[in-house]
This record gives sequence, C-alpha cells and structure tokens, in this order.
Amino acid sequence: MTPSPAGMARSDGLRRINIIQGETRVSQERDVVLTTVLGSCISACLYDPIAGVGGLNHFLLAEPGAAETDPKSMQRYGVYAMEVLINAMMALGAQRHSLKARLFGGATMRDGFRDIGGANAQFARRFLADERIALVGEDVGGVSARRVEFRPALGLARCRHVTDTVAPMPRIARPAPPPPPAATGDVEFF
Repeated sequence: MTPSPAGMARSDGLRRINIIQGETRVSQERDVVLTTVLGSCISACLYDPIAGVGGLNHFLLAEPGAAETDPKSMQRYGVYAMEVLINAMMALGAQRHSLKARLFGGATMRDGFRDIGGANAQFARRFLADERIALVGEDVGGVSARRVEFRPALGLARCRHVTDTVAPMPRIARPAPPPPPAATGDVEFF
C-alpha cells in the first residue's frame, strides 16, 4: 500500500494526521487518527469522554531553561504543549474536570547522557497530578522508540515499540597483502 498524504483517508476510511515534535492537534471527528513517533519525547493523549473530543501533543523537553527567551521555541516544551492541548480541547467543548490522559514515550535513547526521557515522563505525570487530570494509562521509559496512534474522538490509543530493523553492515573481507618478493640476490642501499 502506498502511503497517503497526511490527513487523507486510506482504505480503512480513517484520516491519519502525523504530529511532529512541537505540534499539538485536537479533534472531535470520529474518523481522525493522530499519529506520532517518539524517542525520549513525550506525547500526552487527552480525552473528554462526555464531549467526545481529544488531542495529542509531542514535546521534546519538560521545561525551558532560565536562559530561554525565544517565544518561537516554547512549543518544544511540555509546560507549553500541555496548556495548548488543554485550551484547544476546551475550545471544542471539553471540560477540564472530565479529562482523561495517557502518556507515551520518554525512552532512554543514548547511554551515558542525561535521562531526558525520564525527566519528560516525570514532568508529564506531575503536571497531570497538579491539574487533577486522571492518568488512565502510560507506556513510558525503556530504550525503544514508539509509534503512537490515537483516535481522539473515541479516546482509543495504540502504542507499538519500534525495534531496530536495520541489518548490521556486513564486514567486507579484504585480501591479505601479497607476500614480499623472494630474495634473488644481494641488494645494496646507499
């Protein structure tokens, strides 16, 4: 099957919309599937079962550093992404007290580096607890990337772990260097 452009209906009748880092999307349409691929990033899938509206965000880091002043970069941060998601859902009729959440991502993608994924997951859990939003499921941590599909109007989520599918490069056998020529006599260097 050839891939369909973002937002186009496929043979299953569903419209898939790919969400990239720093984006947030909400919908109340039953045929919409929001998708994303995560490593150490986090996606929060929020859903209001009464209003039938939901949404997904994809953030890179939990909170900006003290030196961060560029307003354009704020979309990378969880504190911004969570507020944008909640506000966009409320604009479509969701009620804050009815929201349910699922979290995905937060993997440790590189050994020896700061655990960005763990910090992102911890931030997202704390944010939901502070906002009194019920966390009804999560698939966070570990070492593998994830592909998430979320049907926001129905609150249905699926998460698949992405494994390394690239075969290792085969070793190329190099021929041994030829032996030195056999001695045929005396050679004098000067």
